[in-house]
Amino acid sequence: MFEFIRTHQRLMQIFLAIIIVPSFAFVGLGSYKSFGDDAGTIAKIDGKPLSQLEFDNAVRNQLDTYRQRMGAQFDQKMVDTPEFKQSVLDQLIAQRAVAAEVAHSNLAVPDAQLQKAIMDQFGGPANFNMDTYKQVLAAQGMKPTDFDARMRQDLVLQQLAVAVEGTGFAPRTVAKSLSDIAAQEREVQELLLPVADFVPQVKVTDDMVKAFYEKNAKQFEVPEQAKIEYVVFNNDAVLSQISVADAEVSDYYEKNKAQFTTGEVRRASHILVTLKKGASAAETTAAKTKAEAILAEVRKAPADFAKIAKAKSEDQGSAEQGGDLGVIEKGMLVAPVENGINKLKQGEISDLVQSEFGFHILTVTELKPAVVKPFESVKADVTDMLKKQKASKKYSEMAEAFTNTVYEQSDSLKPVADKLGLKIETAANVSRMPSPMAAAAPYNNAKFLAALFSNDSISSKRNTEAVETAPSTLVAGRIVEFKPATKRPLAEVDAQIRQRVTMEEAAKLATKAGEDKLAAFKKSGEATGFSAVKVVSRAKNEGINGLAMQSIMKTDTTKLPAYVGVDVPGMGYGVYRIAKVQQPAQQDEAQRKQEAEQIGNIIAQQEMAQYIELLKQKAKVKILKPVTTTTVAEVK
Repeated sequence: MFEFIRTHQRLMQIFLAIIIVPSFAFVGLGSYKSFGDDAGTIAKIDGKPLSQLEFDNAVRNQLDTYRQRMGAQFDQKMVDTPEFKQSVLDQLIAQRAVAAEVAHSNLAVPDAQLQKAIMDQFGGPANFNMDTYKQVLAAQGMKPTDFDARMRQDLVLQQLAVAVEGTGFAPRTVAKSLSDIAAQEREVQELLLPVADFVPQVKVTDDMVKAFYEKNAKQFEVPEQAKIEYVVFNNDAVLSQISVADAEVSDYYEKNKAQFTTGEVRRASHILVTLKKGASAAETTAAKTKAEAILAEVRKAPADFAKIAKAKSEDQGSAEQGGDLGVIEKGMLVAPVENGINKLKQGEISDLVQSEFGFHILTVTELKPAVVKPFESVKADVTDMLKKQKASKKYSEMAEAFTNTVYEQSDSLKPVADKLGLKIETAANVSRMPSPMAAAAPYNNAKFLAALFSNDSISSKRNTEAVETAPSTLVAGRIVEFKPATKRPLAEVDAQIRQRVTMEEAAKLATKAGEDKLAAFKKSGEATGFSAVKVVSRAKNEGINGLAMQSIMKTDTTKLPAYVGVDVPGMGYGVYRIAKVQQPAQQDEAQRKQEAEQIGNIIAQQEMAQYIELLKQKAKVKILKPVTTTTVAEVK
């Protein structure tokens, strides 16, 4: 219904790709500051080089994303285009330009804000659990320090985005006009000329059938098919041949006990008396005196620490939680506070600790000592890890053997299967193009099928080369039986063609009759033969065909009645008479408000897109080398 909004959704996608994706999908702020120049530089942004290697990594990341989303349906040829590579380069340049602005503007996020954001993302301070936190991050291949850096970047980027988007707003007149267009109603009458009514007038001759058969020969082809044998070499094939002795597992455990140790967990609270930077001696003395008074109160009633913190702490972020700082991770707090917490026993109250924020009173509310996981509980995981390490080292060796064997002993797959312990699989009715019906099959890959159906493979029935069909997956095969493409005889498809020709000719007659009626109605303005009036809108079609509705709502209605004719494929021809255009009697104010917000969002995204273009100009982007010299196929 709301076409304007839908047609601008691409701006939202661009914004998300460049700004909101955590830590930049391809490159973060840290790499903006650290990368160096080399001979492979393809562009410069803000004087900093963008290398061919970084571009190739970006392409690889994008390809991996497509593979994960599309699975077996992914065809690398779809993205092996200059347009795809240019889009990756454009994203990298935009990301670097934004990173440059963040660095130059010295945008930063206070530790307290970062801590609150992390805890909010993991259930809030009351539900935060350090073990769960670490497990979630480990599953993503991250450490807490990595996640902290990523969150800090995201918060900085959000600050930038909110500041820019805040300049966009939707003018009321624009929002009202678009809402009026979306809600507009039209009184319509319909006159249908179904194809079926014209079928009796059609006489199909043998010449017409023959002409259709020859013109559409491809439709009647039975594609070439083959019965094939194939073998698959992948990580699973390597792992099946790897063994790990118990002694190796035990030795690894003893040498890497730190890896299986859950560190000490401290949960702390504080009361803060703030002191601004550059405070005078008198101000410092006053703040310290106030803090000492609170410290004395706390020491008299340690059990009331949370109550006193809620009433007297000047840290707005933690005061409402009774001063709770959550579980303390190394580097999360300023050094004096973190060091002070680490010196305390559970329940102990610290002396005053001064930091750049003021004077702190600290206590440890929970203390769990470090725990080493017992050997039996991690034995299976260590065994699996060691097997994968060995397999990783052995993969290249075995992959080379696989490739060489299928090539050197090309009249059979048995030698390579016996040598590497692989199973020879078979498949029938395999065609040159990937089949949706066999989407998950290892052989159902465009690159492999192209090799399988090459002239040499068909004629000699020799092994194909080893083809990489997915990361760390090689497939080789051979044709056992081959049936070339054939054409179904005319006699076999005669009835089918006659029916097709009949319907096509009837549709032509319906269209001709409809166009004649349309011309006559436009001259006379009559309504003879039309159905009863229907009130339709973009949201309410009242049974009228979708194609017809599009034409009805687009028709010029400056002069009424207005007429429009629509050829509806497979159905016939429709003539529509528009007698009146009106706004609905009752306006949906909630819908109007929602549409106004959508327009405002679109305008905000336009502001962001324009801002990014300005940042690219400010960064003085220079393209030094065309990216088309590296093909997607080479980026593995």
